Amino acid sequence: MSEFTNVIVRGQTTPLNGSVTVPGDKSISHRAVMLAALAEGPSIIRNWLPAGDTLATLDVVRALGVAIEVDKRSPHSWDLRVEGRGLNGLRKPGAPLNCRHAGTAIRLLAGILAGQSFPSILDGSEQLRKRPMGRVTEPLRLMGADIKSEEGHAPLAIRPASLHGIEYTLHVASAQVKSSILLAGLYAAGTTRIFQPGPARDHTERLLIAMGTVISAQDGWVTLGNAPPGGRRLLSLDMTVPGDFSSAAFPLVAAAIVPDSRITVRQVGVNGTRIGLLDILRAMGADVTISNQQVTGGELIADIHVGYAGLHGTEVSGPTVVRAIDEFPIWAVVATQATGSSTVHDAAELRVKEVDRIAVLAGELRRLGVDIAELKDGFTVTGPQWLQSADVDSHDDHRLGMALAVAGLVAERTTLVENASCMADSFPGFVETMQKLGASMEWVAPT
Repeated sequence: MSEFTNVIVRGQTTPLNGSVTVPGDKSISHRAVMLAALAEGPSIIRNWLPAGDTLATLDVVRALGVAIEVDKRSPHSWDLRVEGRGLNGLRKPGAPLNCRHAGTAIRLLAGILAGQSFPSILDGSEQLRKRPMGRVTEPLRLMGADIKSEEGHAPLAIRPASLHGIEYTLHVASAQVKSSILLAGLYAAGTTRIFQPGPARDHTERLLIAMGTVISAQDGWVTLGNAPPGGRRLLSLDMTVPGDFSSAAFPLVAAAIVPDSRITVRQVGVNGTRIGLLDILRAMGADVTISNQQVTGGELIADIHVGYAGLHGTEVSGPTVVRAIDEFPIWAVVATQATGSSTVHDAAELRVKEVDRIAVLAGELRRLGVDIAELKDGFTVTGPQWLQSADVDSHDDHRLGMALAVAGLVAERTTLVENASCMADSFPGFVETMQKLGASMEWVAPT
């Protein structure tokens, strides 16, 4: 597949139908392998996502002296056996730790490494070096961490230091910042308390609780109390990673906008902090149902069913934005097919993702003929709009690339998505999954 880096999409003339699964949740896959490394004894993690970002985390954890056995059950789903070394068993790496494009990796690892007895350097790609790290380094320094950055950006140079708990109010609801503080809190004296101004995803808390850590959440505060007598220890994991809702969003949206479609995505994580998009789609009149709910590893999973329906515009703001932050590129595509105006506010966080997702998304959708108004903290689309054929570019942003591919299904003739290999950063097998549903898209080589 390496020689095929572009995706060609033909305007869909037949409904999408069928039932598929999506790869394991990226957020949980990152966290599970990190925490398993800090556990006492071996952990088993099934359906782990082998994507670009998570593989960066796997390589970093191995560089810290953790043995990991891999069973490559399929190209898109691995089973891991992680030999946990305990909270204080990591080894000094022999070189800077390369997080590649993975913002989750560098921010969470900063919390873990701040509590170690050895120095380390966290670095990554040029793209990662552009992403803001001050939101993590600021609270960690308040905890006593010795972290130096390049004007608020990677690389991060971390030296040993004694940590203490803090009370900290997040500037924005951010699961990455909250998680970094909690992970540093495992090594800190006293109590660590974090106030979150919105429902940021809680995968770290759920995993820590499953591993025997006492964490409470009340009135917006998340609290990690004093270490128990004898010190903290993490129990090993035995879990299955749910399917990633952020990946499921792409086929689900495609079914909502391609006439007469009806699909099911099975065994998807439906953690309430992650499924804001479903609430938004329902508000727009979408045909959305959930069935077969189960619990695995403290996380709720279910089958999600979506059928085509006439949609109308809506306005999104406030706490819902946090619960749908990764899905706004694909939601913009939904908005082009809805009757009336659709607007998102309070989403300035989109400007500091892999790229400025507001500006770049607007620019690429305009190539498809979309009338989109860029706002400081969001955008407005008025529909329905007829999309035209065009060559578009992912800008090495996986979610943008997949959103543009889905847009091509409701465009006339053909759409070429260039530099599409980045889709594998979160959803390896995206094109093949869409093909199973009958989508007219395929990999092609650059001309």
